[in-house]
Amino acid sequence: MKKSTIITTVAFAVTMLLSSNVNAQKFPDLDKSPMDAAAYPNDYKDAAKIVKITYSRPQLKGRALSELVPEGKVWRTGANEAPEITFYKDVKLGDKKIKAGTYTLFTLPEKDGITIIISKDLNAWGSYSYKEANDVARLKVPVTEATDSLEAFSIVFTKGDKGVILNLGWDKLRAAVPFTE
Repeated sequence: MKKSTIITTVAFAVTMLLSSNVNAQKFPDLDKSPMDAAAYPNDYKDAAKIVKITYSRPQLKGRALSELVPEGKVWRTGANEAPEITFYKDVKLGDKKIKAGTYTLFTLPEKDGITIIISKDLNAWGSYSYKEANDVARLKVPVTEATDSLEAFSIVFTKGDKGVILNLGWDKLRAAVPFTE
């Protein structure tokens, strides 16, 4: 009896091993425009965040910035999905109040600056579905030219006089967007 139980168990185990499909997970390669995040305050020890943004970081890769971000067209402010910006408290962009919550950030590049657009649309891929009617706030800011070039589009927050500054940079162009409390 003991011998037949062992033989049956071994036969069952061999049958299971030979008949099962082993499926390894196939993970995609790293995205060409990896996702990143920035927050303020940016110290991980400080849980009292004012703002956080998730965005993708396109790269120049030998291309002209004007090819990637043409003037006069609403831009997703990055790559892939348009960035989502979360305000953890009410803020102002210019004279427009923005209630705490999550929004989409678009930009409109122009010859003499860029217009920052905070939209109530969420989960937007690119700027294809952008609707001006859903704008919460807009502010035109100047663009400056730096001496150093950034290969990848970058966002960082810094402390402002009366709030937080959203700093955008790509190639040699820089823009500072003040959000006040």
